[in-house]
Amino acid sequence: MGIFVSFSGTAPIPGADTGFRIWSYTVTPSSPGEIPAGQQIALALPLDVDIRDPAHFPGVPALAGAFLVRDTAAGRQYAGRVTGPAGTQTISFVAPAAQSTGEVLLVRLQSNALVVALPFSVTPNGPQAPTQRLIAPIAGRPVFQGRPLTDFTGMLPYASEVFGVYQPLVNWLGAQNTVWALGNGETGAGLGHDRFFGPAARALDDEVLAEIARRFGGSAQSVLSPVGLVNLFRQYFFEFDTFLGAPAGHLWLSPGGTVEVVETSTRRTLVERTAEQAEETSRKVEESLTEQDDVADAVKEENANDTKLGVSATGGVNAPIFHADASASFTVQSTVKRSAEETHKHARTQSSKVTSEIKRNYKTTFKTVTETTDTSSRRYVVQNTTGQLVNYELRRKMRKVGVQLQHIGSRLAWQIYIDKPGRHLGLGDMVDLVTGPDLTGVQRPEIKTHPAEQKVTHSLSLPFILHQGADDEAENTYTLSPENGDHGIHKPTAGTNNIIQFRFDFPLPPPPPGFEVNRLGFVDFRGAQVQFTTDPTKLGMQLNPDPAKNSLGLRLTHANFQSRKSLPFDVSIIYTPTATTKADIDKANAEAKAAYDKQIAQLQREAYGQAVRDRLRKVSRMQSRPAEDLRSEERQTVFRSLLFRVDLGPDPHLGAEVLQQMFDVDEMLYFVAPDYWRPRTPTPPPPHPVPPEPSQSSVGRYPVPPLAGSGGAALTRGDTVVSWYSHTDQNNAIDPLGHSSEEWRVNYLITDDSLPAPLGSSLGWLIQTDGDERRNEFLNAAWVKAVLPVRPGQEARALELLRTIEGEAVFDKPYPVQPGDPPEYQGLTVGEVLRKLAAKVQADNTDPAAMLAAEKVFETGFDPLAGGFRPAEPYQVFDQWVEVLPTDQIVAVAVQYDPKTGQQL
Repeated sequence: MGIFVSFSGTAPIPGADTGFRIWSYTVTPSSPGEIPAGQQIALALPLDVDIRDPAHFPGVPALAGAFLVRDTAAGRQYAGRVTGPAGTQTISFVAPAAQSTGEVLLVRLQSNALVVALPFSVTPNGPQAPTQRLIAPIAGRPVFQGRPLTDFTGMLPYASEVFGVYQPLVNWLGAQNTVWALGNGETGAGLGHDRFFGPAARALDDEVLAEIARRFGGSAQSVLSPVGLVNLFRQYFFEFDTFLGAPAGHLWLSPGGTVEVVETSTRRTLVERTAEQAEETSRKVEESLTEQDDVADAVKEENANDTKLGVSATGGVNAPIFHADASASFTVQSTVKRSAEETHKHARTQSSKVTSEIKRNYKTTFKTVTETTDTSSRRYVVQNTTGQLVNYELRRKMRKVGVQLQHIGSRLAWQIYIDKPGRHLGLGDMVDLVTGPDLTGVQRPEIKTHPAEQKVTHSLSLPFILHQGADDEAENTYTLSPENGDHGIHKPTAGTNNIIQFRFDFPLPPPPPGFEVNRLGFVDFRGAQVQFTTDPTKLGMQLNPDPAKNSLGLRLTHANFQSRKSLPFDVSIIYTPTATTKADIDKANAEAKAAYDKQIAQLQREAYGQAVRDRLRKVSRMQSRPAEDLRSEERQTVFRSLLFRVDLGPDPHLGAEVLQQMFDVDEMLYFVAPDYWRPRTPTPPPPHPVPPEPSQSSVGRYPVPPLAGSGGAALTRGDTVVSWYSHTDQNNAIDPLGHSSEEWRVNYLITDDSLPAPLGSSLGWLIQTDGDERRNEFLNAAWVKAVLPVRPGQEARALELLRTIEGEAVFDKPYPVQPGDPPEYQGLTVGEVLRKLAAKVQADNTDPAAMLAAEKVFETGFDPLAGGFRPAEPYQVFDQWVEVLPTDQIVAVAVQYDPKTGQQL
């Protein structure tokens, strides 16, 4: 006999689902008197079990009369109740839902704080002991995983994303790809399309084809194969639970206190990239995902920007296509399983990456202020009307998003290589008319001209000098003496001849400053009866006036002084600037012009540099065109090149129609090859020459225009901008001994105001200003591998068409059976297995039940996948996981702390 205690079970807390449950134990005495009414009985549990105070759950009937007493000294806590009428009692308390086993005591709490242990048993009529092992709550805080996934059965997806995995199929040597890859090499010497037809090609008896098959054995034949399979998958996104995440802030309010909380939510967007340029200089794909709040949108955006994917317009939308390893098996099931593995790996990594990025997408700041005028913020007024200190944790609301993957179909496809695919695509020229520098503030120099000739009139006097005779009164008329040209003579009728001075040299006044005598202007004797000459040849002079002596020579040839002792006259002398004067003026003009030109050149350099900076800023911020438009253009140029590559008859229009009947051109996808070599250039035998290094004369794909006056077009005259500027510059290469040598590189220009240069800038790519990374790869690619999916239902006809285009090489060779192939493939040839594969894919793509299975999720909603993953089968959901995303919502949660331990209660 004695007290029997049993575990009754757990029950949910009404109105709450937090990972806690109501635990109940039944205490049955052998007689009513063993547990009288009005007593406090309790179960003693360790302190590390997270038992909640029942006072926090008012209105819960199971907790009526319950209490919780913690004894830190004893290391126990007592969860019990005040007994009702004598007899069987139920002890209930709130604890984590996770179960364990542990030692439990049954005690009675007396009014004097004494604790009395009550022996009990855990089985009817079992042994009695103060301590027994019972099912009990697990120690520590509960881990709440939310509602089970079965609760969301039937929920429709809120978003979906279609993508695929392409696998080339080996064992078929296609004429187009083989001639393309080997036609210029030694192995393919003399290789033509005719070799791929006929019995020798089908049985691989042709020596050239046999050598190619040996050289490209195994999966390497995927390069030469013309066919492959595209397995399409759909990714579904389901909205599950919401829950509160880690604390983002903390508030405490004293009794009667009031605090105003202002919540400011900031999202990092592309508009803010300029302000956060230093943090976002990597230009990775993940960077642009910060625009998105949802994992579905983020996955769609990354798929649109991932340059490693092919793109196909499936169902009217662009679907990314991943490239998987080549498959030697010609069965749909094998390729579906391998494609599913690739899909699972990529999708899980991708969603985790974008989810991590979204978690960093929000930043919340809390301020305690007295007033605010920020009307765009959220304002909360929190009051404490109790008499106790109240603590609040500010916790972010989180979302749980379920993700499932489903196989939705397979497509047979034709693969072919196209050289230089971007050669026929035009680029966008950014119109940017750059104005010249403002020269109004620069004063033009005043160009001084050489001084004009100066005509100066001097008043001189010609004296009457009598050398012989009696004409003291100067009354006679004199003529030039035949005996002496310097004298004048008058022969009287009687007496001695009168002789006077006829040759004179008159000193002139000094020339004006900076001038020198140049020539004689005129001589005016003011009406006197004289005749004279100033001809220097007659005067025995080289120049007259004589600049060296600054004198004027004059000889009279006839004169009558009219009784005057001198004859006044005026002489006009013309003066010109001296050579020194001219040189000084020329020097001053040259210095003024040089100073002016220097100012103009400085302004032009500044304008040039600013123009380059502005253009780089504009080019780096140029908005990309819609990805759908760019991909459509690329598909069209690839298809156009394909029409000229493949001989489908004399009329290309008819050939295009034939291809479009068999192949879904709108869903054509392509994989871009790197640009580091050109496949049509014959490769010389080893050792291969090292590519030439850039030199001073090297130029990039779009060099920056030179400054005006440097021999090229002036940037500041107005122009259009095609691409990101390149510039050839020099640096030094240092050898181990420290010796330097010139090293030239074709660099790209950046500024402190431009956004990071796009992918390919360091490789010298041609950059399309309004293109994306995919377009730039396409423009600079050596080639692309185009993959044309066959239209559903046309697989058999398309295979026969490909046989006429690609030949029949290897068709009669036995098919190498692979693990997982059906038994019916045994003993068949490669050609027979290809026809069976085409028939199988055609049957699946035209089966209404298969098409309905691909759309099942949109009809029946979420169906939990046991275990989260299973081997993929056609048209089945095969993968499932859950992602956690933040929201921009903050919830204030009241919490309590143990003042001694500091632990949250």
